[in-house]
Amino acid sequence: MTDTVLTEFGDGIAVITINRPEVRNAIDRVTARGIAAAVDEFEGRSDLVVGILTGAGGTFCSGMDLEAFLRGEAPLVRGRGFGGLVERPPTKPLIAAVEGWALAGGFELALSADLIVASRTARFGIPEVKRGLVAAAGGLLRLPKTLPYQLAMQIALTGEPLSAVDGHRYGLVNVLSEPGAAVADARELAMRIACNAPLAVEATKQIVAGAARWVDAEGFAAQEQAVAKVLASQDAREGARAFAEKRAPRWQGR
Repeated sequence: MTDTVLTEFGDGIAVITINRPEVRNAIDRVTARGIAAAVDEFEGRSDLVVGILTGAGGTFCSGMDLEAFLRGEAPLVRGRGFGGLVERPPTKPLIAAVEGWALAGGFELALSADLIVASRTARFGIPEVKRGLVAAAGGLLRLPKTLPYQLAMQIALTGEPLSAVDGHRYGLVNVLSEPGAAVADARELAMRIACNAPLAVEATKQIVAGAARWVDAEGFAAQEQAVAKVLASQDAREGARAFAEKRAPRWQGR
């Protein structure tokens, strides 16, 4: 574990906190490995039934650390994908407790969870197209299974955000919280799960998740070729540079 990922275990609940508030909890390689290690501990402990993933400092996660990306650093863990989570979520139930922004890979981390508790002021988005990138950490695969197709397509193609209130209306968000109360409300939901039989909870999660998401592995494989071309493009680097330099990107289409 690293100090960029904090853990708290007790009462059958694992709380995993992304702790990089100075960069809105953007994920670099060290943080991705920290999340993976925390998930491993959560999975390996028989006294833990349900997990909560959240972010420190009033933001859930702003996605990939673009400065680290420009240095050639990928926030990936082999076999687990972005953030050490999106391609292999835990077998036990996971709740995303969202305050502020869940943006880009941060939204994709939230979508990797089984349940979402969000502040009324929280916002979700996959703006990768605005950076010359593709939301390749599961967002494009999971959104159409969670939201109506046309809404999922609008969010993906425009890069515009979705409010937690609208997310709740369309079934993305399970519980709407008052600002600052997402973790507390996630704990309350987690305790309602943790009081049940652990093996039954885990098996139930696996069956429901399998029924809803059985094509995820095929989807990740299918999107790899299309995404690789984009990631290798000049536009991808231009998008990251423009963001870091706080200016409008100059696309070249190559």
